[in-house]
Amino acid sequence: GLERGAKNQFSTFSNFITTINQKKEGIGNRNSPTQLVIPNIKNVRDLPPICLDVRQKQRISIDTLPQELKAPIPPEPSLPIRTKTVKDFQDDVEKAKLSGDWKAVHDFYSTTFDSFLEINAAFKKDTNSPFNTIEDSGINAKFVNVVYDALLNTPQDVQKSVLKGVINGLLQEWKGPRTKDDLRAYCILLQNPQFSNTSTYVIYAHLLRQIAALTEADHHFLVHWSKKISQRRFKQLVDRLLQFISLRLFPAKPEEFPPMVKCTWWIPSATKVLALFNAANSLISPPIIAYTDFYNSTLDHIDLMEEYHNWQCYGNSHRFSFCQYPFIISIAAKKVIIQRDSEQQMISIARQSLVDKVSRRQKPDMNMLFLNVKVRRTHLVSDSLDELARKRADLKKKLKVTFVGEAGLDMGGLTKEWFLLLIRQIFHPDYGMFTYHKDSHCHWFSSFKCDNYSEFRLVGALMGLAVYNSITLDIRFPPCCYKKLLSPPIVPCDHNTLVGICDVTLDDLFQIMPELAHGLSELLSYEGNVEEDFYSTFQVFQEEFGVIKSYNLKPNGDKIPVTNQNRKEYVQLYVDFLLNKSIYKQFAAFYYGFHSVCASYALLLLRPEEVEILVCGSPELDMSALQRSTQYEGYQKTDLTIRYFWDVVLGFPLDLQKKLLHFATGSDRVPVGGMADLNFKISKSETSTNWLPVAHTCFNQLCLPPYKNKKELKQKLIIGISNAEGFGLE
Repeated sequence: GLERGAKNQFSTFSNFITTINQKKEGIGNRNSPTQLVIPNIKNVRDLPPICLDVRQKQRISIDTLPQELKAPIPPEPSLPIRTKTVKDFQDDVEKAKLSGDWKAVHDFYSTTFDSFLEINAAFKKDTNSPFNTIEDSGINAKFVNVVYDALLNTPQDVQKSVLKGVINGLLQEWKGPRTKDDLRAYCILLQNPQFSNTSTYVIYAHLLRQIAALTEADHHFLVHWSKKISQRRFKQLVDRLLQFISLRLFPAKPEEFPPMVKCTWWIPSATKVLALFNAANSLISPPIIAYTDFYNSTLDHIDLMEEYHNWQCYGNSHRFSFCQYPFIISIAAKKVIIQRDSEQQMISIARQSLVDKVSRRQKPDMNMLFLNVKVRRTHLVSDSLDELARKRADLKKKLKVTFVGEAGLDMGGLTKEWFLLLIRQIFHPDYGMFTYHKDSHCHWFSSFKCDNYSEFRLVGALMGLAVYNSITLDIRFPPCCYKKLLSPPIVPCDHNTLVGICDVTLDDLFQIMPELAHGLSELLSYEGNVEEDFYSTFQVFQEEFGVIKSYNLKPNGDKIPVTNQNRKEYVQLYVDFLLNKSIYKQFAAFYYGFHSVCASYALLLLRPEEVEILVCGSPELDMSALQRSTQYEGYQKTDLTIRYFWDVVLGFPLDLQKKLLHFATGSDRVPVGGMADLNFKISKSETSTNWLPVAHTCFNQLCLPPYKNKKELKQKLIIGISNAEGFGLE
């Protein structure tokens, strides 16, 4: 492919790009804009549904302009007649390989890519049909794929002719409104595999710049057409754009590219085009590729806080920040932003406390710099509720926990244990706040009415404190909960505004109550007479403390029968009642509790799935990864005791592996950065081998006596990890 050719074969293409710039300058202000429109973060929730992450200002629609300002929409120009089929092309390639005569293939490539019209003539399914809907791009995808798959195996002069043709096309199509044929050409050119090579990046950048500068309506078409691309090729397109951004940020050979000051538009253009693919991906259920495939781990190594502050300060200007396109930022990078933002808030509040103390001429006390929580194990929930309610002004300070009557010094371990015990008690079925659904293995809010919802606020505050203090919790909420938690992501100033209300579907109900959701799904697909056979009305019944209560799903719902015509409305109202309305007060308290600690613009960067990972960590354990990252003190990894230990642990079932992790670290979940982020250490204990292993959860440290054989080690380890809570064996 291109890698085999000499680099200087493509060096002259810079001259073509210079010509592009010169022509653009000559045209003046009549051209379509090439500057990217940077989003207004204040309007982040008022986005068109197809482009949730393409955060940009709303442009004026051409339909709203006065008649005298409207430019005529150009007619589609007639296309040349090209009759070559996929088979004809494949035959030409095979003949060229056998004979060494590539003239026919060269002529095809140089003609096809010479202009946007020729691209359409070759790859449009029917040149006589307009194909001007979002549903069908009219592109012969099979032909495009065959032509591109063969391209990198052709001689260099053939590949060079394609790139020259692309430049010609970009020059010709620089002016005027875009036709659907232009959009088709852009869609096809984006798939060119030559753009994986850095020597073509100057051309690729100008292609991306033109696509990024298209109107909102044109982007709408590209988004919908892109969702029809096969998964493998869609992933290749995304990876190519991510690689382009990474290599522009950290070039292996800086001399390959123009100076950064002369091409500041490269990265914004590529990121905006990537946003179109992200929007296309989100339109499909399930998505074409995982949302994590849009992460660019290179961004983990830039100044993220500068990006974050630029976004906060200049969100409504033309200053680019990756935070405007959060889908590209990895969860690890977002965690860094949230942690540093939290630290800055903690420092600010602690400093203010110190200033207040000094201004009143009082002696400063180090405890004033922390959120100090003192609780009794026997009154864990009530003491915790009282402490957090009484110290609401200190919630953004660093958390320190003390168990009354115990000598433990909180270096992190006591905090972890407090979270674990409190969550375990609150979520116990007998406590009545949450209902555990066995079919889905998750908890959901109890709809029982009560006089005081402060305990739900406590649970929300606990989740906020966990994120704020980088603690992972073993909470099993469905994904819908985190979607509601970000509705809206910033607490509204108007207290009458509803919070925690989001669009819910039958799929959301399936994740919580699969049996009920299946029944409603059966109702939707029932082929008989729904009204006569089901005899239902727009009314639901719930049992509360042994009493059956009825609720209307709409006014006079008890008098409206469910029919074949209105059953979709019935199901939607039923799901909305269960997941929104029936638990509104409970969830609102939970929402305000979470945001009382975690209120930050950084939450705008997060997807619901990412909030879940930040709160709970990942339940997927990789003990081999833990083995690779473990540090040793007093032992070598080749010592017999250590080899026994890992033989035993790797052979444990999942429940015992989780108990070991909980015993040693205070949590059985894996943090965002994976096992390596645990900084797990095994230290040699000089005590008798009759003793059980000991853990220092604040340091993620396991103290292991030098047991003489594997059987003894396994027995003592299982006893230790299965019976540990508090300071000492219970």
